[in-house]
Amino acid sequence: MSTSLYERLGGTKGATELANDLVDNHLANKAIATRFEGGDVPALKNAAATFLIAGTGGPNNYKGKDMLAAHKGMNIAASEFMAVLDDALDAMGKNSIGQREQEELLFILYSMRSQVVLV
Repeated sequence: MSTSLYERLGGTKGATELANDLVDNHLANKAIATRFEGGDVPALKNAAATFLIAGTGGPNNYKGKDMLAAHKGMNIAASEFMAVLDDALDAMGKNSIGQREQEELLFILYSMRSQVVLV
């Protein structure tokens, strides 16, 4: 039996660290940082972590909106979406995530593009 992506990311601890670094990257990324101004950073980090955990095969404790509902009306450009993926790659590198896991997570993230860009 193969292990889930969640387990290969280090379980709840590893996924939470990855999500926290991803949010930190977003806050520092000039291409998208304004999207997060005035936001509740701890709540955002929690939502990102629980979303990542649930989406990679861990416990489903995510209580937020689905991707389409969360991004509807925000008019997110394709370039902003790519900035998010770049931030994810950087966070995965920082957390020493293996190549296979990086590819799987990028596939998951990219599969949500139609629910985020220009919706």
